Amino acid sequence: MNKKTPPLLTGIAVHKEYGPVHAVRGIDFTIQSNTYVTLLGPSGCGKTSLLRMIGGFEDISSGVIELDGGSLAGIPANQRPINTVFQSYALFPHLSVRENVAFGLSYKKLSKDEIASKADAALAMVQMQAMADRRPRQLSGGQQQRVALARAIANEPRILLLDEPLSALDRRMRKDMQIELKDLQRRLGTTFLHVTHDQEEAFALSDHIIVMNDGAIEQQGTPTEIYRHPASAYVADFIGGANLIAGKITTTGPDGKATIETAVGTFTAPATAHLAADDKAALVLRPELMSLSTGEGIPAKVTHTVFRGAEWLVETSLADGTALDMMVQDITPPEAGSNVSLAFDLDRAWITAAKGAGKP
Repeated sequence: MNKKTPPLLTGIAVHKEYGPVHAVRGIDFTIQSNTYVTLLGPSGCGKTSLLRMIGGFEDISSGVIELDGGSLAGIPANQRPINTVFQSYALFPHLSVRENVAFGLSYKKLSKDEIASKADAALAMVQMQAMADRRPRQLSGGQQQRVALARAIANEPRILLLDEPLSALDRRMRKDMQIELKDLQRRLGTTFLHVTHDQEEAFALSDHIIVMNDGAIEQQGTPTEIYRHPASAYVADFIGGANLIAGKITTTGPDGKATIETAVGTFTAPATAHLAADDKAALVLRPELMSLSTGEGIPAKVTHTVFRGAEWLVETSLADGTALDMMVQDITPPEAGSNVSLAFDLDRAWITAAKGAGKP
């Protein structure tokens, strides 16, 4: 029997306080080698504070972070096998591209030839060797991003930290850099830990996502797990804007399903673990899995329709004011003010804990 590979990075009860502010609230996490991991959450959720503690730029208030089973406590940032690509790129304007990449290597006991060789190899990895003699001001935002990446990977870190690295780029450039980042991570075989508030970016890049909210971890898992089986209504809403119908659990079964009583009916569907009778919960209905029904369904009124190119977003409202969105393709959407009946497949729905009740 193969033993499970031990994690590369582990956090145990990690807490960070800034005076009265609890930025990170006693979280536990594990990160495996050779994976692309994203810390995902809104501004102020604690993701950047966690990244800075891992990088050694902030002290931990309590708890422990371990790399390869050993505590990082007391090890300064410049002595950790961890490099960071900052949001601003932090390139030296008076140095050439090659000199920027070689800067960190100059502090190691390497010959000039070794430094030059490693710097050129890193530039080649990000396809920037042709611009090695330029200054940062002569580069586009995407090119500066590549130089910052080359400088970080030249040091051959065990973990590469990326703090919102694509936020300064336009939409098309972000798409291109997402592909390049994931491809680079696979070629290097290095663990990337990426901070973002952009759900689409996290899904495009990640093998594993850690969803944070108010200093706590709401859920950890693959993009598919988090999208299809959100641990809480918060995660369901934050990841892809799910429809949520509030209700109360009446029964749970050994088959992984639960029954929820709502204002528009009682439904039995697959459910997150840990739910029990009388718990507040929500029925999660993804807009792309809903359809118009000619028979029985949830009665609703269309409030808006929005053309999105390949599809229409149809916004509706239930009698109690609950908003439900639906995506439709290849049909003319109903007009605003129309009464419609909404249908969905209960086996593809999901019942989850109410907001604030998610578990790591």
